[in-house]
Amino acid sequence: MAQRTKIAPDAVHHPVFARFYARYSEAVDLRAGISAYRRELLDGLSGRVIEIGAGNGLNFAHYPAAVSEVVALEPERTLRQSAVRAALRAEVPVDVVPGSAEALPVKSEAFDAAVASLVLCSVRDLPRALGEIRRVLRPGGELRFFEHGRAEGRALAAVQRGLDRTVWPKLFGGCHTARDPLGAIAAAGFELVDHRRLRVPGKGVALPSSPCVLGTARRPALDPGE
Repeated sequence: MAQRTKIAPDAVHHPVFARFYARYSEAVDLRAGISAYRRELLDGLSGRVIEIGAGNGLNFAHYPAAVSEVVALEPERTLRQSAVRAALRAEVPVDVVPGSAEALPVKSEAFDAAVASLVLCSVRDLPRALGEIRRVLRPGGELRFFEHGRAEGRALAAVQRGLDRTVWPKLFGGCHTARDPLGAIAAAGFELVDHRRLRVPGKGVALPSSPCVLGTARRPALDPGE
């Protein structure tokens, strides 16, 4: 196995944003319809699951009973503390641990599924993070993703690029709005199974973070070279 550089558990530190997010995210989830998308994202999962960037644990309530264990990584201390409290209320076993998406502190091929939910926008090294997710999935394992990303329209995409170069990452915990999650997932060696594009929220003025995609990808059952 290739040697990986260790990243400190609290290398991600956005205390102001984390407190804001923890306070208002549940209400926003309901008003913008995100809670329903979380249920759709996790529907049908079973076995061992790793969740990347669990935030304050808003997914935990939606995991189906067939899931035997969730290992939920959250590098930001304030959000991780909220996630620990949410894990106590979950219907399935959830273990919240510190860790970075770029250096997952778990064994290779240890999980049946991985979940990335509104997190690929903020990881520091997207190709490396997706490579790590692929590493820890068993062959044939699923990656469930619900992410916002680059707009299809030129005008909004230009706005996104400008914001990403200036204020948006500083205000929103390292988030980048103009990334291409579908392209990055495919480039990391996953097979795209299905996906659909969404607008969140569905009504009103489109925000830089409104263009979203929800879907499933799979680690190939037989990797190239095997």
